[in-house]
Amino acid sequence: MSRITLTRTSLTQGVWQAVLTVHDKQDAKPEISVTHLDKPLDGVTVTDDRDTQGEWSLRVPIPAETISDGVQTYLVKDAGSGEKLASFAILAGDALDDDIRAEIDLLRAELDMLKRAFRRHCLETM
Repeated sequence: MSRITLTRTSLTQGVWQAVLTVHDKQDAKPEISVTHLDKPLDGVTVTDDRDTQGEWSLRVPIPAETISDGVQTYLVKDAGSGEKLASFAILAGDALDDDIRAEIDLLRAELDMLKRAFRRHCLETM
């Protein structure tokens, strides 16, 4: 079992956030590294602002220069052991044209349009 468990909480306003739970040394602040294309990100913070002992808040600001067309993957590691704790990806640009999620969003929009047209038709024929 890993000495650190990471639980993702959110990605808001360009900051990816998670909760770290340390299983062995409850008082020891975990050392975390986050990389993109094997380059470490600056501004990664680990703070003890949680109510539960052994839990730490992780905040990873996503630098604007790392966001571009395609899939950008970020790796979160325990800096002490080098163990991968998590990864997250940001998808942007033309790569999304063929993405199934984009297709589903288009289908939802078309379905909403058809529902409105059908309801309007039903009201007009009564």
